Amino acid sequence: MSITFSPEQEQIIQVLLATGQFNNVDEVIQTALHLLAEETLSQQVWLEETRTKIDEGIASLEKGEGIDGETFVNQLLTQLKQAKEA
Repeated sequence: MSITFSPEQEQIIQVLLATGQFNNVDEVIQTALHLLAEETLSQQVWLEETRTKIDEGIASLEKGEGIDGETFVNQLLTQLKQAKEA
């Protein structure tokens, strides 16, 4: 596989190589791909967890277990005030 870098990308690679943390361009690319994969998986987990929480919240509201927005905001403001005072 052949990769062509833009001048900006080449500059970033050279800066990273100059730190001494990487021995060659392959190490820079391998680390970048590893970090990208971790970030992508982390975002997928967050998205799945958020969707689950939303579904649980909707189910709770449908059962009449929710509170109105004004009550929620007032509770939140009280908690923030208590946190500031602590």
